[in-house]
Amino acid sequence: MQWNAETRYKMLLEFNNAVVTRTNREGLFQALAKELRKHFAYDRMAINLYDAKAQSISYFAAADGVQPGGVLTRASRPLADGAIARMVVQSRQPIIIDDLRRYTDLTSIGALVQAGLNATMAFPLLVRNRILGSIHFSFRDAPDHVSELTEILTEASRQVAIAVDNMLAYTELEKLNKNLEREKEFLLRSSDHYQRHEFLYQSPAMTKIMRLVESAADTDATILITGETGTGKDYLARCIHNLSSRRNHLFVKTNCPALASSLFESELFGHAKGAFTGASDRRIGRFELAHGGTIFLDEIAELPIQLQAKLLHILQDNQFERVGDSRSIQIDCRVIAATNKNLEEGIRAGTFRQDLYYRLNIVSIHVPPLRSRKDDIRLLMEKLTSMEAREMNRPEPLYSDRALDRLCEYAWPGNVRELKNLVKRMIILRPGDEISADDVDKILESALPQGQGMDENLLSLRDSERQHIVKTLARTRGAIGGSNGAARLLGLPRSTLQYRIKKLGIQPRDYLERDPVRSSN
Repeated sequence: MQWNAETRYKMLLEFNNAVVTRTNREGLFQALAKELRKHFAYDRMAINLYDAKAQSISYFAAADGVQPGGVLTRASRPLADGAIARMVVQSRQPIIIDDLRRYTDLTSIGALVQAGLNATMAFPLLVRNRILGSIHFSFRDAPDHVSELTEILTEASRQVAIAVDNMLAYTELEKLNKNLEREKEFLLRSSDHYQRHEFLYQSPAMTKIMRLVESAADTDATILITGETGTGKDYLARCIHNLSSRRNHLFVKTNCPALASSLFESELFGHAKGAFTGASDRRIGRFELAHGGTIFLDEIAELPIQLQAKLLHILQDNQFERVGDSRSIQIDCRVIAATNKNLEEGIRAGTFRQDLYYRLNIVSIHVPPLRSRKDDIRLLMEKLTSMEAREMNRPEPLYSDRALDRLCEYAWPGNVRELKNLVKRMIILRPGDEISADDVDKILESALPQGQGMDENLLSLRDSERQHIVKTLARTRGAIGGSNGAARLLGLPRSTLQYRIKKLGIQPRDYLERDPVRSSN
């Protein structure tokens, strides 16, 4: 077996041409194996990758040729379990053993001998003074011209090292690109409606909450936000993220009820390639996507009980495992959870873990319903009307003081979300019009479920009282005093009724000309 300078140059050029177009590990490895077999015979070839941090080795691709059993069947193993690979990595020099039978007490060598392989040649894969791993050639019988073969395979291993390094870089870039695509998707979906200047409030209750938000934002404490649907829990979570030191990383919102139950775990924690039918590629989950940033678990009460244990593990150890993968992944993300349900009742019912509740409830923020902070209603109506009208390019409806009073008296069961929808509806239906209290009553009633009247949906005593007085005034045609007046029918002193009418913003003259028969229909 002889290789002159021309033959060596031609062989190395053929190596390079064979691997330059390969875009996956298996394709690259098979191309190398095919080219090497053209020039010399071997019984087994394998490439091991070295992980310095984990002190482990793993196969670059499935070995070519004889397949020994034992420890060599494992795709990844500790460096200490690979006797020859360990010697190559530690010395950074070729290791040539012409008779493996003298070292069968070493686990990996014993497996080679049992498979009939009695000689081996292993070479380091070095790139820019960094060791990537080792390439191994094993033989049933020791090859001839070992010294010359060592020279040529040392040169070949340098080419192999460059090819492997390029492939690893390509794979890493491909993975990074997929991650960036997912991040882009989340950014586009999660940044659509949030604007810091649109978070409007002036009530003492919300002012107190925002002071708490500012105080807790720049810590990594887990935060639990509670409150009715539509109160702005999502906005508060985004506000906390944007005030924190994590603001330059992703805010990943996860709506727990919206995730398919069969893919719940895969969506949150990701999955390995082949983890289940349809898992054709590795996928990172939302926790991994939120690394360095914030993950917002909306409606946390809907998280299945079996996944609550895994979430607890993440909060305790900052690590998790993908579906179908046994390797732990370290993460650094802040968790904010929200719910419109009473988690303490869920604990008693057995649907929510008590230990998870304590982990989530380090900082607790309860957002009061809109009906409990009426000071914010007028501000929200004015500012949101202005912003939405500008966005729709339509003139603003003009609300009378009595109309705004009526809106402040309304119970708002849908909270801020319902108010926003009303603002948009009025801009679409009544652009530039003057809006009276009666107009407000009609549009609020039209928004109720079919067959349900306003008086069935009013949640406050003030609203009920106003409706009762208005119906009585319609019956008496606006008369307050006298034997047939509203005061007598209601059993109230005239002065008391007049005070309540003024307090509730009712105008008796609006009912002076009404037909009592029509008013009752």
